[in-house]
Amino acid sequence: MIYVKLHESENGALLAMCDEKLIDRVLEEGNVYINIRDYSEFYKGELIGVGELRGRLPEKLHSANVVGNEAVEAAVKHSIVKRENVKTVSGIRYAHAYRIED
Repeated sequence: MIYVKLHESENGALLAMCDEKLIDRVLEEGNVYINIRDYSEFYKGELIGVGELRGRLPEKLHSANVVGNEAVEAAVKHSIVKRENVKTVSGIRYAHAYRIED
């Protein structure tokens, strides 16, 4: 199961996705530090199965913040992030995506 939450901004929608089992964790390795525990409300939206993502996303996203092996796999499958942009911290995959327009 993954948490999915949309945040609206003046630039467009920001998608936050996180594996349920990671919601109270801090991931740290080298110079990468992802504090999900203290920022869990950023991720805690609707709790869904990986296959339920389709139809829940706006047509256009401004950015995405995706943490967790299940969440990243769903984001790649739905073309939210590209597999070559996925990174790993403490054995957990994560990715960030941004759309920059003129």
